[in-house]
Amino acid sequence: MDLGIEGRTALVCAASKGLGKACAEALAAEGVNLVLTARTAETLEATAAELRSRYPVGIITAVGDIATEAGRATALAACPAPDILVNNAGGPPVGDWRTFSVEQWHAAVDGNMLAAIMLIRAVVDGMAERGFGRIVNITSAMVKQPNPALSLSVAARIGLTGFVKGIAPSYVGSNVTINSLLPEQFETDRLRSNIARMTSTSGSALDEAMAKAAKSGPAGRMGRVEEFGAVCAFYCSAHAGFITGQNVMLDGGRYPAVF
Repeated sequence: MDLGIEGRTALVCAASKGLGKACAEALAAEGVNLVLTARTAETLEATAAELRSRYPVGIITAVGDIATEAGRATALAACPAPDILVNNAGGPPVGDWRTFSVEQWHAAVDGNMLAAIMLIRAVVDGMAERGFGRIVNITSAMVKQPNPALSLSVAARIGLTGFVKGIAPSYVGSNVTINSLLPEQFETDRLRSNIARMTSTSGSALDEAMAKAAKSGPAGRMGRVEEFGAVCAFYCSAHAGFITGQNVMLDGGRYPAVF
């Protein structure tokens, strides 16, 4: 299927590895020019070089932390009028919610709610004026099935979810959609780190814990980042203009409810 977005430009956040990188690659494969942002210059430049070697699209990097005003300004200076925005940010620490400081709660909100809201605010009206826009927020399956160990992430991402549901209908008439993808247990460094913290394991014991977690769900495996990237690309496509304000679970069938 031709997704109808060749020649468009996407701003992809936290794009140096994991799910963000997978989304960037899937978009590049569709002929989308990329502006990639992440905190670590070395990793970001390596990702950009890899994608340039594989896809004939324009790729620009903007090093910075989108959880900060300065980081967002850097990204938007490199890409002030994107056709596509993929919001993504590293999740906050896992642990007992009773032990988190006020500063940690503020940091979670800054990184996993306000960063996305501020970027949406910066670009969505321009998308509407031009008659095309696709915004995809990478959140978490925990939004619909909260885990107390991930309370920092859950609270901030639910705030973003409510905000998006409120504004999305205002833009769909201008061919601008805003949707969220809710992953659980994809093969990423982030998942490995979370399982290590929750199980207090490392090395071969961590590998065993990862394998056990993979087999515990209906699919009997972890999700592949390439699968996630492909779904993201579809929601960014010309064919997805009638889908907005949705929260799409990518969890291998773990979520037990009907809605």
